[in-house]
Amino acid sequence: MRAVRFYGTGKLLEIEDRPVPEPGAGEVLVEVAACGICASDLHMFDGSLPTRGTPPFIPGHEAAGVITKVGPGVDAWHEGDRVAIFPGKRCGVCSRCRNGDPIERCMMPANMGIEFDGGWAEYVAMPQEALVRVPESVPLEQAAILCDAVGTPFNAVLDTGALRPGERVAVFGVGGLGTHGVMLARLGGASFVAAVDTSPAARERAKRLGADITIDPAVQKPSDAIKEATGGEGVDLAIDFVGANSVLKQAVASLAIDGRAVITGVSGDRIHLGPSALFAVMRNKLLSVMGYQRAHLETLIGLVASGRLDVSGSISARLPFEQAEEGVAILREKRGDPIRVVLTP
Repeated sequence: MRAVRFYGTGKLLEIEDRPVPEPGAGEVLVEVAACGICASDLHMFDGSLPTRGTPPFIPGHEAAGVITKVGPGVDAWHEGDRVAIFPGKRCGVCSRCRNGDPIERCMMPANMGIEFDGGWAEYVAMPQEALVRVPESVPLEQAAILCDAVGTPFNAVLDTGALRPGERVAVFGVGGLGTHGVMLARLGGASFVAAVDTSPAARERAKRLGADITIDPAVQKPSDAIKEATGGEGVDLAIDFVGANSVLKQAVASLAIDGRAVITGVSGDRIHLGPSALFAVMRNKLLSVMGYQRAHLETLIGLVASGRLDVSGSISARLPFEQAEEGVAILREKRGDPIRVVLTP
């Protein structure tokens, strides 16, 4: 099979012929239809995101496709089933795995596209418990980007962030994750959505998707603009999709009393939010997410299938594996203001 392999920081991606994986007990073989390129892939390639993976390996953790073979002991899936992939495997030894908790509760999961070969290949073998069924009405390339680009903001806004109808939301960073953060805030019943980004194209996109106000942080202090737009109160939920401490400070500063800030973007920055007394007086909460849950993916596929959530405009480019380097460059350089670039066999 053709596959893209990562050999280490500073090295070009290689296109190689690799053996087709053989599904083991409880596993299935999926023929990949599409797999997204994520900002975390870029951070892994440039060395700014430490990982437990040892190159060379096949990247890619946003994948969907069709089952072509099932391993021993698989009874829930059959050849020809269309699936999206939750990108993790159990460690099998932590207390949660021993207690039979769901796969996403594992304390030290192996991550697809990092600790084991991922979806930038024609085939990938995965545990049957990591799969979610995709109906014929949902294009597989859309199912693929649900597996992080939409799944992670779903977790940040609706699960960890616990958005309630009528609450006010601020989204900091309107890229691949933040774009869907705006969409999901509106879907979840937010009465007010502010979108903060330095890119004019990103701010215009947020406006089209339902943001009530957009803010250029190079021109206006976001917390001041948000407080002004909310009668001096602030927002109930602020989400940092960037990962820089300077952005997180503005997110926290934009909160109303009893507001929640959610860290979604990550970096090596140390967290510094100012006087703890002010944080305590405001009764604010600081939360964080890393990825999403398999159940979130099931919900999202249902929302797309029912027409309640439209992510058809989120795929900015479709490229073959041979152009993986080009896809990475498009995302890194933000050519054409991409939301998600998708690789296909």
